[in-house]
Amino acid sequence: MVFKIDLVNNPEPIRVNFDRQLKRVQRDVLKMGALVETSCQLARQAMFERDLEAADQIIVADREIDALYRQIELDCVNMIALQSPVAQDLRLLSALMQLVRDIERIGDYAKNLGEVSVRLFPYEPQPQMIQIRTMFDRCRAMLATGLKALSDLDGKSAGDMQLLDDAVDSDYENLYTLLTQKTELQGSIEPIVLMVLAIRHIERMADHSTNIGKRVSYIVTGER
Repeated sequence: MVFKIDLVNNPEPIRVNFDRQLKRVQRDVLKMGALVETSCQLARQAMFERDLEAADQIIVADREIDALYRQIELDCVNMIALQSPVAQDLRLLSALMQLVRDIERIGDYAKNLGEVSVRLFPYEPQPQMIQIRTMFDRCRAMLATGLKALSDLDGKSAGDMQLLDDAVDSDYENLYTLLTQKTELQGSIEPIVLMVLAIRHIERMADHSTNIGKRVSYIVTGER
């Protein structure tokens, strides 16, 4: 016997299916975030431990991140187009679509840092790398805070991320001044240029991490 379901008067099966799809998207977003955290750890190894193998591993990880990003975006679009979500679900889906773009961009910057590391490798370690590492560790802490806030749907932690971003901005300004006003240069200027590029990548990673916090706050409160 085939059971016929009146979807007009009994929308529950549609809702159950929608909730299942939504949970899968949320899991994929957190998985993508974990992959980007791994890419950032690899970028740290490449930059500050001069680990060229780690730089190669970032490229492989970035392909997986990009594929997952495209899948999440497609799933969100399909759910919006085919499922007619209620206002709260629509808010969540639209915020997730913006949020995964921020996560994907952080992964791109991690890959860029890997490329910078390869180009820095032939040169002697620069003394400014200690301060750059501190700046990068602050940025990684921001990403971890944002992803934890997303996992817990913690609007307060997400809202506190601006203070962390201010610290990274201060690091950037201090390092940029230190690097660009360096007068006693010996040998090639390329290491200086590459370090300026690296701190710019890190500063942008922090901005995208801040955006993650803002998206989480919007999901939780509905306020931008």
